[in-house]
Amino acid sequence: MTDSGPVALITGAAKRIGAAMATRLHSEGFRVIIHYGHSKDDAHTLARKLNDIRPESATCLQANLCDSDDVKALSENAVNVWGQLDVLVNNASSFYPTPIGNISEEDWLSLVGSNVKGPLFLSQALAPALRKAKGCIVNMVDMHIDRPLPKHTVYLLAKSGLASLTQSLAIDLAPDIRVNGIGPGAILWPEREMENDEKEKLLSSIPLGELGKPEDIAKTLSFLISASYVTGQIIFVDGGRSLYTGASA
Repeated sequence: MTDSGPVALITGAAKRIGAAMATRLHSEGFRVIIHYGHSKDDAHTLARKLNDIRPESATCLQANLCDSDDVKALSENAVNVWGQLDVLVNNASSFYPTPIGNISEEDWLSLVGSNVKGPLFLSQALAPALRKAKGCIVNMVDMHIDRPLPKHTVYLLAKSGLASLTQSLAIDLAPDIRVNGIGPGAILWPEREMENDEKEKLLSSIPLGELGKPEDIAKTLSFLISASYVTGQIIFVDGGRSLYTGASA
């Protein structure tokens, strides 16, 4: 592939926030590697759309981030596409409730695997390429690391681990690689069905009074990539929801 420009690998980039980030970086001149787990059709549709705008500027790679062999292959293939890597966005994530009493080892493997294990070993494997490019890593965390979400114990444990990993890597990979995080709030309605009163309750907990947009996350990603003196930080993009107490007096 012969297009020029910096290269970004975005995990879980086939749809929703991941697709918005890939589209934003592509619009800024990046060549983008769209990683997907199961959303093959969405990933390839996005790649075709981006390549129609600028030929040979987007490609897709599949991997199970819970599988060490897949992570190793993904890292090798990502560098081989264009011979370089400038940005890694650890966005892919399993997300579902795990009520106490019903937590299984499978839940642990899926949630910790996708949210901590995958980002750790992918970052480690890609560190040489990122170091060569003086690049950066951006991890998608979650505003709920500071405000626990009921019945999501394993997910939040994993995202808290990713937040800790963000700060540790910022130290261990400095000065050549910067590492930051983004903590989204309510950006899109969940893919599950929600009743109107449930939606109203959620909106009432957001000081800015509305959901965010995937583009809000993409803009923050662009800032962190360009902010050459920022590392080890996690920016909450949540409309102020992390400040909400619900108190009336």
